Amino acid sequence: MNKISDKIITLIEQARRSVAKNINSAMVYTYYNVGRILVAEWQKGEKRAEYGSQLLLNVSADLTNVFGKGFSVQNLERMRNFFLIYSNSSKELRNAKIFQNSSSATRNSDFPNSSSIMRNSDSEYLVNFLPISWTHYSFLIRIKNEIERQFYEVESYQNQWSVRELERQFNTGLFERLAVSRNKSEILKLAKEGQIVENPKDLIKDPLILDFLGLEEKNSYTETELETAIINQIENFMLELGKGFFFGGRQVRFSFNEEHYFVDLVFFNRFLKCFVLIDLKIGKLKHQDLGQMQMYVNFYDRFVKQADENNTIGIIVCKTKEDAIVEITLPDNNKQIFASQYETFLPTKKQIVELLKYN
Repeated sequence: MNKISDKIITLIEQARRSVAKNINSAMVYTYYNVGRILVAEWQKGEKRAEYGSQLLLNVSADLTNVFGKGFSVQNLERMRNFFLIYSNSSKELRNAKIFQNSSSATRNSDFPNSSSIMRNSDSEYLVNFLPISWTHYSFLIRIKNEIERQFYEVESYQNQWSVRELERQFNTGLFERLAVSRNKSEILKLAKEGQIVENPKDLIKDPLILDFLGLEEKNSYTETELETAIINQIENFMLELGKGFFFGGRQVRFSFNEEHYFVDLVFFNRFLKCFVLIDLKIGKLKHQDLGQMQMYVNFYDRFVKQADENNTIGIIVCKTKEDAIVEITLPDNNKQIFASQYETFLPTKKQIVELLKYN
């Protein structure tokens, strides 16, 4: 058995002894260091691709003989890439406050790069600066854009996303949808801190991707069918809306001037401390729809919200819209009424980017 395999076996055996204490941190730490050993050997070895391929084949065979499954050539290559990506990750991004949970000595250090195995300071660093599971990182290392990659890492950590939810948010272009109206400094802030809800515009995603509703892509379903599908998937709908939402009701009635009105969906957002009213339109957005929502918002502001709560937000979720209609109907200083298109199927990332160009 070659020396490289011996080093990795020692590393894995040490990790397995500590796995009961923190299995995810141990896996991330271990695989990061497996990648480190492979990279170090690669750099010392011959400069030919055949050398690297043969190295991975030999090490994979040795580790599989000792540990069984989990150490295929593909997985070893993934560990190598994991180390390469995160050891070279921007210190400006990695010093984001979301990861600053360790002591100042550890927090301000570079990524651990000592050749020693299982140093306590290295372990503490990686627990804090690589805080999610190996399965999450296996997905994240496929994202080439470092800013986008860290955004999804922060969001996964903050919101305790499963890997399935992480994949869905990536596939629905969450980063692009949030970044489309932001300048460079605000996009960097997204990467460092995730989605921060400070004003009404921060809540708005356009388009909303409602693939989880299971509706067929057709023109014949009604607003009631759309509303019912949303209620049946209310948790997923609130995840798609964003952070801090609490559900307040469906077809919430209020009366004014001896007439009854019904708001399709009522939410409260704890970050903005305000009501969020949603009206569903299965067709093209009309100026009358904006006027109706303005009336709903005015009523809630004047008769429903408490003195310590902020102004109500209204969102019209529609199949299609023209920005010119929205702009000419609403006042120039509008900060309360928004319109967002929806898709009932999951577009590709490329289709989402193309769609955002015209919104």
